[in-house]
Amino acid sequence: MQDALWKMSAAAQAEAVRNAHVSAAELVDSHLERIAEVNPQVNAVTQLLAERARAAAAQTDRRRAAGEALGPLAGVPFTVKESTAVEGVPTTFGAERFRDLVASADAPPVARLRAAGAIPIGHSNMPTLILAGMHTRSELFGDTANPWDRGRTPGGTSGGDGVAVATGMAALGLGNDSGGSVRIPAQFCGVAGLKPTTGRFPADHRVLGPDDPGPASQMLVTDGPLARSVGDLRLAFEVLAGTDPRDPRAVPVPAYGEPLPGPVKVAVVADPGGHGAHPTVRRAVETAAEVLRDAGYDVREVQDVPRLDEALEAYGRITVTEFAATWPVVRKLLGAGGDRYIEMMMEQTPPASADEFMKLMGTWMSIRRSWAEFLHEYPLLLGPVFTEPPVEPGLESRDRAGRDRVGSAMRLCTVSSFVGVPGVAVPTGVVDGLPSGVQVVGRAFREDLCLGAAQAIEDRLGVLTPVDPRVGGRAV
Repeated sequence: MQDALWKMSAAAQAEAVRNAHVSAAELVDSHLERIAEVNPQVNAVTQLLAERARAAAAQTDRRRAAGEALGPLAGVPFTVKESTAVEGVPTTFGAERFRDLVASADAPPVARLRAAGAIPIGHSNMPTLILAGMHTRSELFGDTANPWDRGRTPGGTSGGDGVAVATGMAALGLGNDSGGSVRIPAQFCGVAGLKPTTGRFPADHRVLGPDDPGPASQMLVTDGPLARSVGDLRLAFEVLAGTDPRDPRAVPVPAYGEPLPGPVKVAVVADPGGHGAHPTVRRAVETAAEVLRDAGYDVREVQDVPRLDEALEAYGRITVTEFAATWPVVRKLLGAGGDRYIEMMMEQTPPASADEFMKLMGTWMSIRRSWAEFLHEYPLLLGPVFTEPPVEPGLESRDRAGRDRVGSAMRLCTVSSFVGVPGVAVPTGVVDGLPSGVQVVGRAFREDLCLGAAQAIEDRLGVLTPVDPRVGGRAV
């Protein structure tokens, strides 16, 4: 059993620790050995917290020996994105400038995971300052490789967590998502990921000083977990949901809502906006739709999601306007070539004037209302995470065509983040050696419905990971 500890689900790991079948120390050491074996090949874990993790595991074992009740994630190792604070450890954002920016306290989601017994085992890689593109490449730590195929990006911006979870270096990953940054690496790495409703999980993104960010960063960025199974994702969701005095946005809504009458209606859109979807992506959506239909859901193909192109334009203008004032300084922190992705976006989408920005705020609310009405009719939406298979590393920063292609492919993630609703990415299988998947989007604060549908998909189609890195080519 010792050799297989890192392969176990997070739920099974915690149960084994609580029941004294294994010690937390043994569990942590198993993951540290896996990191030593695998991380040199994929470069996902950036700051290894080995001694801290061993100390936390020893404390867990002492508590169990003393007869104390242990939490639902007792002893479970997790990674934390380089943008999220772990007390006493630098929060580097992958930038040389912040190499020594030591966090004075855990970010709220880290604190909540710790309180449930989980153990941070390392920081994980991301694009520099989250702004350098979708591909997980940072100035400070370099490129992270997709374990399925080094010629394809692991996605991002939470790509380090996606790879760490997929390869068994951690049972859970803590990323964040403002337009696909949890869900895209989940799909590209063959794991599950949750982008919660805005206000579901408490957060504090004031890492660089006492001032809060602007409205786009406040409303779009949500922390979210990655896991190998939907069951583990649900366990993390239950722990992370709640309130914290550091985040007045967090809402004390029950984790589980009232059951809906009759079969739950699911809208299916394989090609949001009609901009095109790869045949393998269409097949993944069709397969998942058939699974849900067989599971008793009322599955209906619909023409499209509400106001997609309008939402994409508003998202772009609002975020560019927020970036514009600090961009001359920020671009210097991104390293060589790290500014290309945002620079191309700013050339294409000029900042709004004050009057225009106020109108955009009204447009934002109007689009959210349209989505609320849509999801009132269809409590769940099934669609793609990314409308292509995993693409080559850095495509979005190469030129305008590459940037537009990636931006279009992630459009359902972008719009669902813009309207603040939850989404769960879940694998559907392996096609041509690469993982494929879908996402289930739901009503605000009904993550439970999304997780339930994702579980039905996983129950039929299976779990794809953990995997060993394919150094010489794709999986077969």
